[in-house]
Amino acid sequence: MAQHLTPPELPPFLRQVYDYGHSTCLYDETQQDDAPTLSSSSSARTYVTLTFAQSLDAKIAGPDGKQLALSGRESMIMTHWMRTLHDGILIGIGTALNDDPQLNTRHLPPLPAGLYSPQARYNVPRPIILDAHLRLSHECKLIKNYRAGDGRRPWVVCMGGAQAAQSGCVARRKTLESAGVLVIQTIGKDGALTFFAGLVSITDLLTRLYEMGIHSLMVEGGARVIKSFLADAGKRSANGSKTSVVDTVVITVAPTLVGKDGIGYGSDLAASELPALEHVETQLFGRDAVIALRAID
Repeated sequence: MAQHLTPPELPPFLRQVYDYGHSTCLYDETQQDDAPTLSSSSSARTYVTLTFAQSLDAKIAGPDGKQLALSGRESMIMTHWMRTLHDGILIGIGTALNDDPQLNTRHLPPLPAGLYSPQARYNVPRPIILDAHLRLSHECKLIKNYRAGDGRRPWVVCMGGAQAAQSGCVARRKTLESAGVLVIQTIGKDGALTFFAGLVSITDLLTRLYEMGIHSLMVEGGARVIKSFLADAGKRSANGSKTSVVDTVVITVAPTLVGKDGIGYGSDLAASELPALEHVETQLFGRDAVIALRAID
C-alpha cells in the first residue's frame, strides 16, 4: 500500500491573522522560487510584525536583559511558522549578545521525502541586527549557521561617519565582514539611515530595507527595539494620522510572573504615544495564550 504523505501546514491561527492564502511557505533553490511572503498596504514600506513573549506581569527578559524561557514548545513552533512568512527577522544587539539566537525554523516538522523536491526548504528569514557599535561576535550562531549553509547571510545595521571612526568600529567591521556579514552603515543627511542616541530611525530603516528586498519583517526584540517600534507607530503625521510602521502585533503570554527585577517594555510611553490596535484573534498554544492585533489609523 502506498504511503500517504501529508504536507505540513501553517497553523490556522496564522492563516487567519494574516489572511494568508498559502498552506505553507517553502522555496526551491533549484527553481529559484521565492517563498510567498507578506506585503504592506503601503507600496514603499516593509510589512512589519512586532512579536514577543511576555510574562503575566509584562516582562520579556530577566535582570540585566538576561534571556527568559517564557514560550512553551507549542507557541514556539507557531513562532517558527510565523518566521516562514517573512523576508527578514530583526533584533537588537542586546538580544543578540544575551541570547545568541539562531532565528531559524528548526522546530518545524521535517518535509516528507517524496512530496517535495530534495532542494525544497522552509523559508528562513534573513537575520538583521541593530548594532550601533558593531559589538556582534563573529563567532555567534547566526554567523556560524550562515557559514555552514544553514542560514541566510546576517545583515548588521551600524553607525556611520565620524561616530563610527571614533568608536573603533572600523576594525570590528572588517572582522564581521571577513566572517560573512553584510554591514549596513548609516550615513546621515542624504536619505540613508541615521542613529539618534543609539537608536535607528525606524521609518528610515524600513525604507532602506524595502529597497534592499526586505518586504516583510518580523521584529522580535529586545525591549529597546520593541519600545522604538511602538513609539514610532504611535507618532502622528502633520495631518494628524498615525504613522504606519507596524502592521501586526503578536504577543505570546506565558502563565508566569517574573517580578520587579525583570525587564519590561513601553511602560513609560503615554497612551497617546502608542499605536491604536484592534483585536484579531486569541488562541491557546499549549499553556500559552497568543494574542494577535492589527494596527489601525
